[in-house]
Amino acid sequence: MEIERKFLVREIPATAMGTEARAISQGYLATGPDAEVRLRRIDEACVLTVKGQGGLARVEEEFPIGSRSFDALWPLTAKRRIEKVRRRIPFGNDVIELDHFGGRLAGLMIAEVEFTSTEAAAAFEPPDWFGPEVTADHRYKNAWLARHGRPDEPEAGRFPGPSG
Repeated sequence: MEIERKFLVREIPATAMGTEARAISQGYLATGPDAEVRLRRIDEACVLTVKGQGGLARVEEEFPIGSRSFDALWPLTAKRRIEKVRRRIPFGNDVIELDHFGGRLAGLMIAEVEFTSTEAAAAFEPPDWFGPEVTADHRYKNAWLARHGRPDEPEAGRFPGPSG
């Protein structure tokens, strides 16, 4: 079970500057109303992930696969891919995963925090460098981004909503 909250971020905070940045290639084999199946490569590690649908909490299972299997399946993800750089930032007892997207999602930054319970998620106080929360907005799920692009296009760099 994955319990996660997501927030938009305007700029990489100073606290992230000393953290390791890892490139991630991610593509979707299937995105449906009940589940999604994705491939992910971080460095040389390749993983096949199955996720159920949901907002704050949803089923997630990961299966390590070899690079040969990854390379064989990767072409099936055409037009459903994202590239991003992830920084893991310690924050109290939590870890913030800050994703800075590239390609057609260039400039978009999303911070994700995973929790061990829905109570812990509800109690989380985000740092002041976080922008609006987008946990419940399906347009900021990676699978949606991979298929449709930035939700805030054509005004790249702006947060959505009436106050902009």
